[in-house]
Parts: sequence; C-alpha cells; structure tokens
Amino acid sequence: MTEDPSKDPSPPEKDPSPPTAHKLAAGPCEGPPRRLGAVPWTGPPRSALRGALPVLVLLGVLAAATAVLELTRSPLTPALVPACLGLGSGAAAVVAARGAARLPGRSARPWRALTAALALLAVGQVLATVRAGADLQFGGVEDVPTLLAVPLAVLAALRLLPPRPRRWPGSRTVLDGLVATLAVAVLGHVLLAALLAGVEGAADGLIAVGYPAVGAVLVGVGLVTVTGVRGARRGAAVWLLTAAVAMAVVAVGGALGRTLGSTAATVVTEQAWLAMLAASVLAVRCDPGEPATPDHDRPIVPLRGLVLASGVASSVLLLLLAGVLTGRAIDPVEAGGGAALVVLTSLRTTLWAADGYRLTQRLVRTEGYFRALVDSGDAVTVVLDGTGRIGWASGAVAAQLGRTDGDLAGRPLADLLDVEGRELVARVAQAVRSGTTRGLLPATVRLRTRDGHWRDVDVTGAAPAGAAPAGDPGPAWRGGLVLHLRDVTARSSSRRELERMAYTDFLTGLPNRARLMAELGDVPAGTDPGCLLLVDLDGFKAVNDVAGHDAGDRLLCEVAETLRAAAREDDVVARLGGDEFAVLVRAGRDEATVLAERLVVLLDRDHRPPAPDGSARGGLVLPVSSSVGVAELRAGGDPAEVVRRADLALRAAKAAGKNCVRTTGEALDRVVDRRARLARDLPDAIADGGLSLELQPVVGLEEGRVLGLEALVRWRHRELGDVPPEEFVGVAEDEGLVVPLQRWVLGTATAVLAPLLAQGHDLQLGVNVSVRHLQAGCLAADVARALAASGVPARRLMLEITESVLVDAEDRVERELAALREAGCLISIDDFGTGHSTLARLSRLPVDVLKMDRDFVARIEEDPRTAAVVASVVQLGRTLGLDVVAEGVETLGQVTALRGLGCRYLQGHLLGRPVPAADLPAVLAAPVADVVRGDELPSHV
Repeated sequence: MTEDPSKDPSPPEKDPSPPTAHKLAAGPCEGPPRRLGAVPWTGPPRSALRGALPVLVLLGVLAAATAVLELTRSPLTPALVPACLGLGSGAAAVVAARGAARLPGRSARPWRALTAALALLAVGQVLATVRAGADLQFGGVEDVPTLLAVPLAVLAALRLLPPRPRRWPGSRTVLDGLVATLAVAVLGHVLLAALLAGVEGAADGLIAVGYPAVGAVLVGVGLVTVTGVRGARRGAAVWLLTAAVAMAVVAVGGALGRTLGSTAATVVTEQAWLAMLAASVLAVRCDPGEPATPDHDRPIVPLRGLVLASGVASSVLLLLLAGVLTGRAIDPVEAGGGAALVVLTSLRTTLWAADGYRLTQRLVRTEGYFRALVDSGDAVTVVLDGTGRIGWASGAVAAQLGRTDGDLAGRPLADLLDVEGRELVARVAQAVRSGTTRGLLPATVRLRTRDGHWRDVDVTGAAPAGAAPAGDPGPAWRGGLVLHLRDVTARSSSRRELERMAYTDFLTGLPNRARLMAELGDVPAGTDPGCLLLVDLDGFKAVNDVAGHDAGDRLLCEVAETLRAAAREDDVVARLGGDEFAVLVRAGRDEATVLAERLVVLLDRDHRPPAPDGSARGGLVLPVSSSVGVAELRAGGDPAEVVRRADLALRAAKAAGKNCVRTTGEALDRVVDRRARLARDLPDAIADGGLSLELQPVVGLEEGRVLGLEALVRWRHRELGDVPPEEFVGVAEDEGLVVPLQRWVLGTATAVLAPLLAQGHDLQLGVNVSVRHLQAGCLAADVARALAASGVPARRLMLEITESVLVDAEDRVERELAALREAGCLISIDDFGTGHSTLARLSRLPVDVLKMDRDFVARIEEDPRTAAVVASVVQLGRTLGLDVVAEGVETLGQVTALRGLGCRYLQGHLLGRPVPAADLPAVLAAPVADVVRGDELPSHV
C-alpha cells in the first residue's frame, strides 16, 4: 500500500473504528454521509482516492470474501472472517500511521489517536481468530481491545477540532451533538425493541443496549466534529462522521448477530465494519493539516449541525409516529426519548431564532452605518442590476447628479449618458468582470440632468454587485455593478480654461508656441504633410520705440486678424512671441509659398498709430512689412527641427533685404541636417574618445623659449571629416553639452601637461572656458577634479574666458572666478578688444592675463591706428599689472612691431602651430631665440 505525496498533499487523519464485526463491534469512526443536506461537500479529491486506492481495493476484496464465507456457512468462517477483519483493520492502521507521520505538530494528533484505535481493532480481531470455535455468546478477551478503541476514536474526532480560546466547542454545537446522539439511541432502541424484550441475562442485556449506545455516542461526536471543523479539514471530518455512522450500524448489527445469531445481521455488521475502515482511510487521505494562518470562514451561526441534528431527530420522530399509526405500541423508553428529542430540538430552534434576531439587529445596525458612511461622502454610489438599470443610489444625488432618487430608480443608466459615456461604462463593467479596472478609472463621462443640462461626472470606482456565472457571454454588467460617481463639472470647466490659457496667446487670442509645437507633433505622415511659415515683422521695433507699447500691441492684434483672414480654415495661425508669428499650412510647398507671398503683400503697409486719446496722430507714419521663411514638414520629423529650418529660411529672407519670402532648399536643408547630425553624434564623441587635443605654444620674447601651451580641441567626424571648433562648440552650447565637453578638455589637457612638468619643463597650460560653464556653477569643482586626477599644480593652469564676461558677469560668475583664483589658477581674457568690456569691470574681476585679438596683430604693420590701440592695450596691462599676449603672430614684421611696443608674449603660426601631444617634445626642443630676434623661422614650423 503506497501513497504518492506529490499527488496527495492532504495529510492523514481518521477516526477510530468500531469493535469487531465478527463479534459485534463498536468503534470510532467519523465521516460524512453521502448526502449531508446543507454541507457543501462533494466527496474526496481525486488525489486522495488515488493514494488510498490499494487499501480500498483490499477492503473491497475482504468485504466480498467475508460475505461469501458467511452466506455459504463454511466451516472456516469462525477463523477466516475475523482474520479478514483483522487484516483490513491493520492495513487501515498503517495508512493512518503513515498519514500522521507526514503531518507536523498538532495536525498529526487526530491520526495518531486513530492509528491506535485501528490497531486495537486489529488486535481484537487477531484474538478472535486465535479463539475461533470458542463460545462467543458472552464475549471474551477479544472484546477488550475493541472497547478500548472507542475512547481513542472519540479523542481522534475531538482533536480534529481547531484550537480555540475555550477548550470545548460552543453550546449550540454540543446541543446538536446531543440531539443526534439521542436520536440514534432512540432509533437503535426501536430497531432492537424485539431483541431487548427477549434478552435474558446481564451479558446479553449489556451487549444489546451498550453497543448501540456506543454507536450513538460516536455519531454525536462525529456530528460535533463536522460542525466545528472549518476550511480544508472539513472533508476529513465528514469522512469521520461517515465512519461513525458505519460504526453505529456495526453496533446495532453486532448486537442483533450476537444475541439472535442472525446470519443477515452478521453479514451487515461485517460489511459495515469494512466500510468504517474505508471511511477512516479516506479521512486520513483528505486531511491537509491545520492551516498555517487562522481560518476565518467560521459562520456566525453554525447551521450545519442544526440541519443534520434536526434531520436525524425529525426522521426518528416520524418513525415513531409511523409506528403509532400502524398500531405499534411505544414503550416508555421510546416515549421518553421522543419527548427529549422534541424538547432538545425546540431548544435548539429557540437558540437559532435568537441567533437570527441577533444577526438581524446587527444587520440593521451595519446597514445604518453603511448608509451613514456612504451618505457622508462626496461621491454618489449607484447600484446597477443585471440589466444595467439603477436599483439604488445614495449620497448627495440631487447635488451631484442633478436628479432625485425617485427619478433615478429603475432607469437604465445608459439613457442618462452620452454615447462615449455609455461605451465607457460598458468597458468598466467588462473590466470589473475580468478582475481589474487598472488604467481605466478614474474616467469622466457626461450625464444629462433633469433640466436637460450636461454635467461632467467622474467614475472614481467600480465593483461587482453580484457574481455573474463563469463564462457568461451576456451583458457586461450581468450580475450587477456598483459605481461611485462624483460631479466634476466645475473642475472640468476650470481645467479647460487653464488649458485654453496655457495654449493661447493672451494678447491676440491666437494659439501660442506650445500649441503650435503640439500641432506639429500631430501632423500625420503623408506625401504632403504640409509646410510651416514663420512670419516676422520688419519695422516693429520702431513702432514700440516711437509710438509706445500700446501702439505695438494694437499692431500685433491687427496682424493677427490679417493672418486669420488670409489663412484657410484648416490652417493653424499662432503667435510665437514678440513680433513673430507662424502659420501651419496643410498643403505642399507651392501652395504654401503662394500664401506666404500674399502675406508679404498684405502686411506691407504704413502704420499710423493713433494718439492716446484715440485721435489720429498728426503726420506719424511708420512703415511696417514682413519677412517669411517657409519650411516643408517631413513625415515623422521633429517639430523643433522644422522650426529651426523655417527660422533659417526667415533669416535668409532678412539677409536678402526683408519684405520677401525664402524657402528651405537643398543648401539650407544641408545646414540643418549637418547641425542635427553633429548634435546627435557629439555626446558619443565626448564619451568614446572621438575628440582629440592639440596644443599651440606661447613664446616669451625676453626668455626666448616656449612658456606656455594653449589646449585646442579637435573633432574628426567619421563621416563629415574635420569639424571646425567654432561649429561644434556652438552646437555643444546650444544642446547643453558644453560642460561635459570642457570637462573632457580639462582632464585630457592636464593629463598631457603632467609628464612634461615631471620632465622639468617650465610651462603654463591655457584652456578656453565657455561662459555657459561658468554660469553652471560647477567650473571650480571640475577644475579641482582635473587637477587632482593629474597632479598638476593649480598655478600651472590658466583659464581663458571671453571678453563678454566683463559685461555680463553676474555675482555668481564673479564668485566662481574668485574661487578659481583663490585656488591658485590664473584667469585670462581671450580675444580682448572685440567686445564691449568696461575698465571698471576689468579692474574688479580677478584677471591675470589679456590676450589681444588676432585682428589687431594682423594690421599692426600697415595701420598706425591699430598699432596705437595695441600700444594702449599693452600699457593698460602694464598699469593694471596684467600680462599681455598677442595672438595670431604670422610674420617677422609683426614680431618686430610687437617687441617695439613692449609686448612680451606672442602666439601664432610663426612661432608654432597646434600639434598633437605626441609632437610636443620636438616643439619644446626646437630653438625659438632666433625667431623672436627676427632672424629665421623655427625648424618645426
């Protein structure tokens, strides 16, 4: 007999079995009758039947064998029948023991007791086999183990009950057990009435009365167990009750067979014995053990025991009544038992009525709490029946939905919603039936009020109002639906107004830039997706400056009306800001260009702004015209890229003399595409080593040698070739990449300088710094990180900034420069003389070096005024204690002129071109003294 734990996770549990069948047995057994009225049980799981199949087959074979032996009156019957029963009892005991071994702790206790009971039954049958042929009329030693098995069977049933704060089951459960016990006892008395009347002697009387009484007790205990057990263990309890019923049959049949010697009674007893063993085995196999977490499915009013006990009691009472009607006399024991059954059943019914009243009161209170809770919320709860009609509504119905409770009751909700709302509610109902509404709620529907107006209502939650049949293809809300609704009309109105304001220009009422970009993003792909026109007014600044901003605002509103009137119905006219407008034309280039040229004609006029009092301003005429740039939309293109191309075309129109139209062509498109390609590839070039560094020497006239190096970043694009620094640095600044770019330059340049310093070269390193890096506020930290990584002293690093910093420097920029200067770095002003610097700023900022723009040096030989400016810059540097470096030195004449003006430091191709780091040793080793004296060129140039 093997068991498969993988297929049968349910642990063993069973109940004792009855006494010997061959000699009237009365043993513990519990299990469910085949039909238990209200008990929702459909039999053992298939895995339990498969695991118990070998033992069940054995018991079936033994049942057939014992029946044949008894009916054929074989001389071997006294020895073989108890042997068969003993074999079956032993096999059942083994199954119970193995089941108990698989269960942990408390879960195994019932089946340990059942194992002991079944083992005692087997021992009793073995003794009966040994004493075969003895006079069994008055019992014998073999009955002792059988009787001892009874309390163990009771213990097994009671230990199956779940742990509770109180040790004993509830009073109603005990009462149900008493009713069942008394009913079985009365039934046994009725069946054994004739037997009891002819009983002679104390032994026969004890057998005739005691065995049925034991069976009745076992049935009562089994009923208590079925009532008290919950959850997954209920199947095991039902099988224990079945075993108890079988044991009751064994007890009655055993009494009849023992006292009357009836063969039929003996056969029934033996078959009931083996049935009891089978039910015990199934009980063990059906038990999954005590749940790890408490089982909370215990009903508030235990009805199973009530139904079972009442059914048994009613059957017995009807049996007594039928006997009276047929003329059978009722003895005092039966009358007393029947009266006791009536009293106990009435008491149980009274308790059930009290429980019902108590639950009704609790339900009324709970409903009151629920209604108060629902009505106090700001949402309306609507319950739909299976047809989608409103069955119940609570909350502020009138305030939220504009209808009364009576107006809503019985009406289909779909009749109150617009088409989209009906579809949404149907989808919600289907989602509820599917198990989740995630991503669908909350959602807004439109609901018509009683006066015909529409309200925006949020569906904030949904739940099923009843269970729909599984796989039901009926309406989505079959089974009912609960919806939570909230009026959001005011919020929706505010949101729409905010959206209108967010996407509308406040002055002209046209869509603004955000709305235009959204429209560009929604342009469908096609052969001719459309064109974008950028319209910029020529002469608008004069209107603002001369006539005032009010006049400028009126002019903008007039232009907006002109554009509206000229555009087609499906075109989008927007104001981008200032005097710049845009028109999204749903047509090809030719038609868009025609519209652009018409706009140029319509907007080319003299503007006569009125006086503040509304009268015509005398003689004030301001010419206003427009320039238009046209760019074609590309299917799936980036809206920002379209605007850039249109802006390039607009600038081309401005450069062509204004008051004209220019469209993007192959040349402009190439410029835009190239810039977009550079912006896309520059991050990878920074991260993956696509950039390189070249260094150009700075020579000292007095020292006659290289004193410094300027780091210059280079980019050789894998497809576009060499990209000029001024091009990709501008892209980096526009795309927010200048900080990572200059971090790379700082780190690479200092790493190149470190070994040169270690070799004994006295050099200064110059690195150009973008104003954007200064404004970012992280330059000082980036410089400190690069210096720490390379080991270069801070005094060896010179940061070169543009002259615009002198004019636009904010307090934050000044603090950043001061921090760098305090750390030991030098600060240089690059391309000095080309900007709009002020001497006040120059004297205040922590600047160490001025680098003159190469334009001054280029004209220093032939232009005395330029030479005078250079002399002034050199003198300014000397006065402020600043070193002056002349950039762009290309000829010996420039060297001579600069020496004569007192400029000490030179940089240019004559003195050394930018070279890679690998060529620096040759540059530093080449002589430059002759060059600075004006004699000859250096060998490395």
